[in-house]
Amino acid sequence: MAQDIAERCEEMSKPENLTIVEHPLVQHKLTLMRDKNAPTALFRQLLREISQLLAYEITRDLPVTHRRIDTPVTRMDAPVIDGRKLALVSILRAGNGLLDGMLELIPSARVGFVGLYRDEKTLRPVQYYFKVPTELRSRLTIAVDPMLATGNSSVAAIDLLKEAGARDIRFLCLLAAPEGVARMREAHPDVPIVTAALDERLNEKGYIVPGLGDAGDRMFGTK
Repeated sequence: MAQDIAERCEEMSKPENLTIVEHPLVQHKLTLMRDKNAPTALFRQLLREISQLLAYEITRDLPVTHRRIDTPVTRMDAPVIDGRKLALVSILRAGNGLLDGMLELIPSARVGFVGLYRDEKTLRPVQYYFKVPTELRSRLTIAVDPMLATGNSSVAAIDLLKEAGARDIRFLCLLAAPEGVARMREAHPDVPIVTAALDERLNEKGYIVPGLGDAGDRMFGTK
């Protein structure tokens, strides 16, 4: 199975388009989250923890400049992140689980929200809310949603962000399905995707298999 997933990933995406974070801590925490018996509190905690590990990867190449500071020993030119504060955009509601952990790591980030829900009959996204930071054109914008399943909601969210002026966009998710990655690559080939795992497929209801169920329900205890 692992070999099949790796081969499928290699066939369908270029390294700069899809990054799978295979760090042992990420994979271990993901396994704990997949377990259907994991309680809500543990699921939320693990999602917050794993989001910080994924955030490390997606911000790996942030631009830096240097600032003169005085250490207790001497003066030096030390690296600091350059440019405007980046924007984190949560695709509601499940995106908030990733957002919370990332804000602990990047507390100065500006925050936006895209409200979308999936019509269970058509599997198409329905928008109900949109509020994002100003000047997205000059900010790195990271959209977050635990699941990249059909890709319809993610593509719709990226459409809205581009309409709002965002030009440098990245997408972070916990799990991805091959169908969702292909949909995103078709609609937005300029948007890199960072995920913890590329799963096998979607089932007839549009859920990722093996997946972990509905991330929002498991995070908020509404299942």
